[in-house]
Amino acid sequence: MTPTSTQRAPLSAVRYDPIAISLHWVIALAFLSMLAIGFVMEDLPLTNPWKFPLFQFHKSLGFTILALVAVRVLWRLTHTPPALPDDMPTWEKWSAEATHWVLYAILLAMPLSGWIIVSHSAYNIPTLYFGLFEIPHLSGVDLGYTKKQIEQAANLFHEVLAFSACGLIALHAGAALRHHFVLKDTVLRRMLPKFGKGNDL
Repeated sequence: MTPTSTQRAPLSAVRYDPIAISLHWVIALAFLSMLAIGFVMEDLPLTNPWKFPLFQFHKSLGFTILALVAVRVLWRLTHTPPALPDDMPTWEKWSAEATHWVLYAILLAMPLSGWIIVSHSAYNIPTLYFGLFEIPHLSGVDLGYTKKQIEQAANLFHEVLAFSACGLIALHAGAALRHHFVLKDTVLRRMLPKFGKGNDL
């Protein structure tokens, strides 16, 4: 089989730019950490001494992710990503694109829904961003609902988003690994950091 033009091109020609790569992996690490902490802290009783610091760290990660994803989306809109392999089916290209944007939406919606939760919680716990400063609670139109109702609805939405994110991340990672180990193309490698001069992994 004759390799396509995308497959023949050096990886440096089809690799994401360093800023996109850095944002991708920092967001991924922060989000996975936030998910893990979220599941752990939910099972801790209020009397556990780790409950409050984990809760604050979880919220701090959420606000960090919110800012980083906003930057990532702006960067994506203003910088054309490298082309996918020419022989990749059209439906798969559309699916990959849709998955990316749905993930971006979830990564933005989860911190926002969390912000709504803490802003309407009866505990009225302040959000301390990594212990440096306080992030104010949201205030806005309640649309006739009580604080408790808004908190419960936002909490349900937050949980649905968390499990949806787990599924999409698994799908995203599985597809990338399939391209790398089965199809042996550049889909995964174009998002991997470049270690060493001239090393295309």
